[in-house]
Amino acid sequence: MSCEHLICARCAGPVVEGRCATCRAARAEVHYPWTFGISPVLIGALVLALTLLIALKFGLN
Repeated sequence: MSCEHLICARCAGPVVEGRCATCRAARAEVHYPWTFGISPVLIGALVLALTLLIALKFGLN
């Protein structure tokens, strides 16, 4: 869903412009950042840690 075509009932302006607090709240609800709350840096660190563990397990045999 996009807020490009939504019109605010409070200020009658396009929601995408965020003219009033209601517009900004609606825009934030539609365009929410990262749904899981896990940062990309944390995911990268977890992948790196798992890769190192697998390398150590199979590299020492």
